[in-house]
Amino acid sequence: PDREPAVIRVLLADDQALVRAGFRYIAGSVPDIEVVGEAADGAAAVDLARSLRAEVVLMDIRMPGTDGLEATRQIVADPELSGVRVIILTTFEADEYVFEAIRAGASGFLVKDTEPEDLISAIRVVARGDALLSPSVTRTLISSIARRGPAQSVDASALSVLTDREREVLARVAAGMS
Repeated sequence: PDREPAVIRVLLADDQALVRAGFRYIAGSVPDIEVVGEAADGAAAVDLARSLRAEVVLMDIRMPGTDGLEATRQIVADPELSGVRVIILTTFEADEYVFEAIRAGASGFLVKDTEPEDLISAIRVVARGDALLSPSVTRTLISSIARRGPAQSVDASALSVLTDREREVLARVAAGMS
């Protein structure tokens, strides 16, 4: 199983310098988290994830050029970055963003109004190899699923289209984990 490192190396990816500064301040306020770099777009985030060996990337969805979802896909698909976990941070909790973030391989999804202590906790949770969704996103996701009506029986072969990470997240959600 994945083990939480003594100091969690974090990369910040957001196109707004002020937002990055806020996250740097919050994440750097505890001794077990070190912010090792910052990126203003997704392409730089992928490059820095490789060169800086961050364990966790806090990734904004909406950035110029390569957006956060595409950068997450690239990080997750790179065998050299197999230990890197991505937390998507956004001001939007729309269903399509949540679903796309999970499909892209993100380990977490938080809205930017998350409390500082919850952000720190999220970094620690994801660094351990667990997955998480912020409470408001979980409510949105549950409502979306509930609106779809009663569960249909699913042919087990339908799960074959899911990636290993998607099946892992699905199993954890089914087990009641966030």
